[in-house]
Amino acid sequence: MDKATGHDGVLSGVRVADFSRVLAGPYATMMLADFGADVIKIEPPGGDETRAWSPPVDARGQSTYFGGVNRGKRSVVLDLTLADDLATARRLAHESDVVVENFRPGVMARFGLDYETVSAENSSVVFCSVTGFGAGGGASLPGYDLLVQAVGGLMSITGPVDGEPSKVGVALVDVLTGLNAVTGILLALRERDRTGVGQRVEVDLMTSLLSALANQASSTLATGQAPARLGNAHPSIAPYELFEARDRPLVIAVGNDRQFAALVEALGYPGLARDARFSSNELRVHHRAELRALLVARLGERDARDWVVRLTEARVPAGLVNDVAEAFDFAEALGLEPVAELARGAGESVRSTANPIHLSRTPAECGHPSPDLGSAGASVDWR
Repeated sequence: MDKATGHDGVLSGVRVADFSRVLAGPYATMMLADFGADVIKIEPPGGDETRAWSPPVDARGQSTYFGGVNRGKRSVVLDLTLADDLATARRLAHESDVVVENFRPGVMARFGLDYETVSAENSSVVFCSVTGFGAGGGASLPGYDLLVQAVGGLMSITGPVDGEPSKVGVALVDVLTGLNAVTGILLALRERDRTGVGQRVEVDLMTSLLSALANQASSTLATGQAPARLGNAHPSIAPYELFEARDRPLVIAVGNDRQFAALVEALGYPGLARDARFSSNELRVHHRAELRALLVARLGERDARDWVVRLTEARVPAGLVNDVAEAFDFAEALGLEPVAELARGAGESVRSTANPIHLSRTPAECGHPSPDLGSAGASVDWR
């Protein structure tokens, strides 16, 4: 059992020196902590800046932004401009299995904490750098999620057809990059298992986003034409979008001809499945506006929940547009256990989003809540 995390996770015994802050890096290291890694979060005297990103705050008065990506870690305060603290940071990096950082390129080198320097003392280290735009021509660009959503093309395909480009409602690129960091770290640890030698892992927000654009990226590369905003519609499937029912919106996601036939049968339009305009997905995409007008007219006759029940019974993918609280309730009703209760002593707990990766023998254990600043003390027994 790992003495820091308190459970025998698949990563028990793996020590992570976490120099990262804000979202992408901390999200990655939290995922590692959930599976047993001992994550030491190195913070400056003022702490990770997200400690001050409030409201809202949790039951402890701590920023929910910070708390949402830092559970299961230990916090150490080190001022890297002070010789003793810098020596401690270097010792930690030299004695850790994994180092994670998301400073601007060149900052870690100034402190002798870059990959080349650390790996010279610790050849087995897996050293993960998270940047906004890489360490080359984009090294000076600030890696803010909103900026990457803009320059990375995501905003150009998000939002109303006739409206302005829109960002996604969460810092999605940071989260995607954090997941890529986890993947890279685990791949490097697997290689180290075979060879005993670590390596550098580099991930950046820009290429993480471009990779995640998936079909929109592949169509652009294949045709040379950038896709346009379609609101809530899909460029290659119809009907696959949001519709207004009598009381509230719902989504219908028809992915094949069987589902379309079942949809129009449930709506009382059985002949539409054989209509020359709608008999295949390609035709439905070409005649999207005509099809939508017919569906909107019928869907407005009933409440959204009634339609969802009816369409689900017909095996047509459909669902309400839930707010976040309703989404948690929906997942709970499905038995997905989306919430983790993190014990904080005296019979009290903090609610946190559960880890979404489920292993049958070595499951995640979300451990204790995010740490108070410097709660691990001035000197930590690394080993």
